[in-house]
Amino acid sequence: MTDTPSLDRPAEALDALRAALAAAGPDLPPDLLVFGDAIPERNLQDWSRQPPVRPLALARPRSTQEVAAVLRACAQTGLAVVPQGGLTGLVRGAHPVAGGVALSMERLTGVEEVDAEGATMIVRAGTPLQQVQQAAEQAGLFFPLDLGSRGSCSIGGNVSTNAGGNRVIRYGTARDQVLGLEAVLPDGTVVNALNRLVKNNTGYDIKHLFIGAEGTLGAITRIALRLQPRPAALDAALCALPDYASLLGLLSALRARFGPGLTSFEAMWDEYLDTIVSTFDLRRPFAAAHRFYAIVEISRFGAGDESRLPDALGELMEQGLIEDALIAQTEREAAAFWQIREIVGDLRQKAGPLVSYDIGLPAGVTDRFVETSAARVRAQWPDAMHLAYGHLGDNNLHLIVRSPACGSDQPRDGFDRAIYDTVREFGGSISAEHGIGTTKRPYLGHSRSPEEIAVMRMVKRALDPEGRMNPGKVLEG
Repeated sequence: MTDTPSLDRPAEALDALRAALAAAGPDLPPDLLVFGDAIPERNLQDWSRQPPVRPLALARPRSTQEVAAVLRACAQTGLAVVPQGGLTGLVRGAHPVAGGVALSMERLTGVEEVDAEGATMIVRAGTPLQQVQQAAEQAGLFFPLDLGSRGSCSIGGNVSTNAGGNRVIRYGTARDQVLGLEAVLPDGTVVNALNRLVKNNTGYDIKHLFIGAEGTLGAITRIALRLQPRPAALDAALCALPDYASLLGLLSALRARFGPGLTSFEAMWDEYLDTIVSTFDLRRPFAAAHRFYAIVEISRFGAGDESRLPDALGELMEQGLIEDALIAQTEREAAAFWQIREIVGDLRQKAGPLVSYDIGLPAGVTDRFVETSAARVRAQWPDAMHLAYGHLGDNNLHLIVRSPACGSDQPRDGFDRAIYDTVREFGGSISAEHGIGTTKRPYLGHSRSPEEIAVMRMVKRALDPEGRMNPGKVLEG
């Protein structure tokens, strides 16, 4: 497999692509393809903010049939294809390749069907996550996948990267919300696996080939989602803790007390909260400084049930596990807690270039990992910012690293080696929810065995023998 399989001469490649599409049928819209300078700037890169790449063409289909026509035409002309969703990824997974075609799902949107009795939904891949959530709510149900980029990211991109988010501890990742899907293979074949049954034990489960594959095996076009009962209320609290053992103790205590009612458990190290509060001029939640903080969210399903969270936190405070706690009395107060966690997406605009990490670690070693990785980074860059936070309840840690002295030229390669080598030592995963793309590709072997990678290559060769589908992503060429 090569990184950018395409024709050598762009003009001839464009002519060949136009001719192949024309042969596909007269019903294709004239604005299906955009070329050259007419390609919007937003389609030249994702949120990784790596140098933009202008593809040979941008395809914007409105239907599965148009997606299939584009992929057949690209197969006939030997052009690479890079699927694009909301372009909110951070690992260059949707970055176009020069000489290839960017396949944007921005027009393939809409909720096709909501089955309230069966608690399922059929949705097109380009639909923003927030629109999916709203459609479920209007039907009296709940779609639990939730990310800070909910208004921008697409459900197809969420599924393609197996996104996680804030409620994995209760509901699982994107994979756990999918009953079935429809995808188009690199040769244009449409695979309709839109299963809507929770129990369907009929051979290989085809959907799992495409979930988490980051568009390297085909383009997801439609998805059958599993919906959940809508909580009657969500109770939120911000807790302050003296040490990491207390943080783990709080997590264990809440799990034992509330079981599946524990919807979110977001941990923040003190350096993270201090930096966010000062950078964005937010009100400090507590008068005193603390070592650790946690945002807790509890779901209640009984319409008349009173919140049990105040009593639970009061008991834990008496035991010395919690130093202080704030319990949200309104949705606005709960949103203020979550703002401390979600505003981090804007830190780049305030602080300047930085490098972010999304890793998985056993909860018991996470604090030791943070201390070790910080020491290794600062041994080379003494002024480095090293911020830790994440979904501790599902083993997901996020890091932000930046050396102010390096300015706009952050030493990403050096940071990567320090962080990912430490991840390997602690038995973790180099990616918990953002995917591999190209930025983590050299380190895939830190988390996957040679045998696993060999199987991945077998699947890739079977479905995309020419290596044209999102080339260079996930696996080395």
